[in-house]
Amino acid sequence: MAPSLRCAAALLPLLLGGCTLSSPHVQDTQPLDRGRLPLPDVTVQIPQLGPCTDDPDRTLRFDSRQPVAVLVHGCRGSAGRFRALAQLHAFHGQQAVCFSYDSGGSLVRGADQLVKALDTLAGHLRDRNVTVIGHSMGGLVARKAMESERQGEWRQRDVKVSLVTVSAPVAGIAVARPCGERALQWLSLGIVPAMCWAITGDNWHEIVASSEFIRSPKPLMPSVQRYVKVVTDERGACRRRDAAGACIEGDFIFSLAEQYHPVVDGYPRLSNVEVKEGHVGIVGYKDAAPRKLLAILQEQGVIAPTSPERRAALERLLADLY
Repeated sequence: MAPSLRCAAALLPLLLGGCTLSSPHVQDTQPLDRGRLPLPDVTVQIPQLGPCTDDPDRTLRFDSRQPVAVLVHGCRGSAGRFRALAQLHAFHGQQAVCFSYDSGGSLVRGADQLVKALDTLAGHLRDRNVTVIGHSMGGLVARKAMESERQGEWRQRDVKVSLVTVSAPVAGIAVARPCGERALQWLSLGIVPAMCWAITGDNWHEIVASSEFIRSPKPLMPSVQRYVKVVTDERGACRRRDAAGACIEGDFIFSLAEQYHPVVDGYPRLSNVEVKEGHVGIVGYKDAAPRKLLAILQEQGVIAPTSPERRAALERLLADLY
């Protein structure tokens, strides 16, 4: 077999497993129910930040006296992907907004954009507590945004950040390994880099274990008060079953090895929380509520606990959302 054909064969797994969602996200333009949210005292537009819905109106309305959670979607996602998670925040009286970025673009550029958006948001807050929650590739962007090398871009120095990453492949994406092999790039006469770019976009050289992005994560900036890293054991997870109960669409995307990194896991103030759950199942999808993630976020103090008298209402909300 010619080298170029062997390279193409090696890259085929990327077409099947390189992205978190098996199909493009269905746009969700429904407005959020404010639930127990406080009345807003700020109305502002901030590039790439907006409500957790796919409505074209990206105007933010929030109470500057209360903390804000910023949700960062994964590959091929959108703000509306986290509408239900934002609604769970609202149910508990907590504000959530969504950061939108090009998941096919450079992760470093996405991190730069997130820092600027967070800094602008913080400039409108009297409560200086911000939580950043990133799922999958969004977790890579969120962690990179919080690295100390970006301290100079963070003007709001008194802001206290809680970082949460969920199912993030901090050790690199295994099926993308051929994209980082220079010998393959040379032998294929440029076909491998072209295929990697066509499949994953401008981040093709950042997501492999051999990249500088993955190999050498920098320390986190002092603003990060804690880092909760949710690691999903996705083995045997299933997203859809047939009438007989057989799995017809798995929910295994990243292995445990892809989600652990010796440098990242050595960060001060980091807590690893490992949970048996699928990659998409952890953040919820149709017919599957993110109960395990909600429990973790409540245990970690990211979302307020559900009072006993509100548990029945929460169950009704979960049934409605999922």
